[in-house]
Amino acid sequence: MIIHVWPMPDSRSYAKLHCGHIIMDAVIGKNGVTPHKHEGDMATPVGQFTLRKVYYRADRTARPHSVLPTEALKPDDGWCDDPTSEVYNQHITLPNAARHEDLWREDDLYNLVVVIGYNDTPALPGKGSAIFMHLQRPDLTPTEGCVALTEQDLRTVLQSGATAIVIHGVEGTPGCASWDALSVGARYHKACNVI
Repeated sequence: MIIHVWPMPDSRSYAKLHCGHIIMDAVIGKNGVTPHKHEGDMATPVGQFTLRKVYYRADRTARPHSVLPTEALKPDDGWCDDPTSEVYNQHITLPNAARHEDLWREDDLYNLVVVIGYNDTPALPGKGSAIFMHLQRPDLTPTEGCVALTEQDLRTVLQSGATAIVIHGVEGTPGCASWDALSVGARYHKACNVI
């Protein structure tokens, strides 16, 4: 199943995620979406991507139901976001000298996290890293480029059998129509992958 993210026309950092017939509120990058993603731009990449793997905090939440490979996080799990490293945009074991993000966080954002297969076949230096679906902050502040959902909604997405995500552009993005340019019927057909 393919899920779809449509940026909201009246906000750079809010979107609607369509999972079958269910529409969910999502938070995206502070700078909206972009077809030209680069490291540190605070934007969510446009395109269709495979969902690679699920990580979860077994000490905080139950194992999710998913068709994707699923693994409990450990305190030494990290993700390399250093464009100069040979393991750029890959899972790493800490400690590691390369710049990285800790996956074992003090807050709840990565209690449930899905790896989006962006810039990973192969990873091109500087094109962006650590693009995930993860949990929203309580105040709904924008992400650094990820797609954030409530835990209930993210579990629903995983239970649906989702294996890929399409992140749509906004008006002016080549090949993508804006949300407000589509009729309700067209939004449904595009979001549900109906031809």
